[in-house]
Amino acid sequence: MGSLRLGLAQINPTVGDLEGNLKKITTWIESARDQAVDIVAFPELTITGYPPEDLLLNPQFITDNEAILQRLIPQTQGITALVGFAHGNGDLFNAVAVMRDGKLLGTYYKHLLPNYCVFDEHRYFKPGSEFPIFTDGKIRFGVTICEDVWQSAPPIEAEVTCGKADLVINMSASPYHMGKGTQREAMLATRAKDFEIFFAFCNLVGGQDELIFSGRSAIFGPDGNLIGRAKSFEEDLLIADLDLKQLQRRRLHEPRWRFSATQRELSYPTPEIALKESLISTKKRSAIKTQIEERLSPPVAAYQALELGTRDYVQKNGHQKVLIGLSGGIDSALVACIAADALGPENVIGVFMPSRFTAKMSHEDAEALAKNLKIKLLTLPIDDVFDASLKTLAPFFEKKAPCLAEENLQARIRGNILMALSNKFGWLVISTGNKTEYAMGYTTLYGDMVGALAVIRDVPKKLVYELANWRNEQGFVIPKRTITRPPSAELRMNQKDEDDLPAPYCDLDAMLSAYVENDQDADQITQQGFKEKIVAEVMSWVDHNEYKRRQGPIGLKITPRAFGRDRRYPITNHYHQGASDAAHKTRAAKRLK
Repeated sequence: MGSLRLGLAQINPTVGDLEGNLKKITTWIESARDQAVDIVAFPELTITGYPPEDLLLNPQFITDNEAILQRLIPQTQGITALVGFAHGNGDLFNAVAVMRDGKLLGTYYKHLLPNYCVFDEHRYFKPGSEFPIFTDGKIRFGVTICEDVWQSAPPIEAEVTCGKADLVINMSASPYHMGKGTQREAMLATRAKDFEIFFAFCNLVGGQDELIFSGRSAIFGPDGNLIGRAKSFEEDLLIADLDLKQLQRRRLHEPRWRFSATQRELSYPTPEIALKESLISTKKRSAIKTQIEERLSPPVAAYQALELGTRDYVQKNGHQKVLIGLSGGIDSALVACIAADALGPENVIGVFMPSRFTAKMSHEDAEALAKNLKIKLLTLPIDDVFDASLKTLAPFFEKKAPCLAEENLQARIRGNILMALSNKFGWLVISTGNKTEYAMGYTTLYGDMVGALAVIRDVPKKLVYELANWRNEQGFVIPKRTITRPPSAELRMNQKDEDDLPAPYCDLDAMLSAYVENDQDADQITQQGFKEKIVAEVMSWVDHNEYKRRQGPIGLKITPRAFGRDRRYPITNHYHQGASDAAHKTRAAKRLK
């Protein structure tokens, strides 16, 4: 037994770009081969991109992705490559092809198919039933796919206890949310230590619609210690020399793995695929130092996730420039920063649309932000359009006191202007509402909600401030007053957000986290120190405004439970924990926008 050089190629494929993905995979195989890698693994469903969703229901798509695999096989001369694809074999499988020297050695089918949160894999795939082991007579390795290792049962148990694997390679598309990376690494380290194996985790990187994949691939030793960690939110090739003698020594000292199958009377189908040539290169090669990238702090990781998600959404959909309505407030300022960092300031256009209710400092702060970011700023006053609209509506609005109708009319005028500029110049509109506002419905349908992507839709208001302050620490761009002044929609004189909402933002975030993220009931939330009436009102607003969220743009997911793919509530719904049905309907009517 010697040293196996393992490479994990965490790449950023594009869903459905089969030719582009083939080119990318081939390039990274060449890079791994140039560095004398013995085995190189890629993320889950590498060829199709992840998640391909209902493309998988198109028979031609399956045929085309398998044709790409056939073209890839000859590119594996002198190296073993593990690449994910969709295998149609009567049934459809989430599969990994194991290739070497221009030959397909075998195929692994994903066993555990997640069907929770953002996953719908039972909709498409049939689970695998075997756990093949690949061996050259000296080293034995098994393959798993993402969810397969989130349980200590098969496949990993089968591959180690029955298949006697020394190394298990997991090919993943594990979406990012705050805190998940640390949780995931703790689980992976436990798997490595419990089964006394080398464990490799190769994760996808990139943005796909709402989802963001962080990369952060990792390799663990049989003692559970981290051997290497790849970069976060970037493509990377993590390479490590695995000392197989270390594994042998550990197993001699702690032989429990040898007896577990016998003691538990396990019998899993683990067909052995024998390789004619050694997995380990016989060529001399220089030693390498395996990278261990630092973990990112929570705000840095969240900001970089939003940056990557924005860049990939815009560029993968064929756009270059984006358009943002700048108000002088903190939400639009943060979105402008993320867009400028993701796409370059030359590709971001801000639009300031003042009305009679817009404070002078809002104009000053919007101009200062644009200057600091070096983005283009257009100023288009809306009072003339607003007056014309009020004149048109006057016969129907007379004798009626001003209300939400007049306020939201301004927001919709601004939305029309943004969309007109988008249509004329091809700039993609990105909206600026945060998670707290979307939860409460404190957004205007067809107004400030217009756009193709809601960048901070999953960012609670408290986190908006944290990210803004962190961004300023990297280089001052957001005016201090934008961060310190009370938030205001500026749709009427002296308006402040917290005068319209049932509680201050800090309290709202806590209640919304309890209700939306953790599904706590009214009594549980009230016990945290909030008034029963306020809790009932907050829950009622959240429930009622599902109809708005359904019509709004998709948003980048960074919390454990985002609106949309994670939290799917019915619009027509008479079950309301926080209030009686009659009270809910009364509040709903007041909030209808």
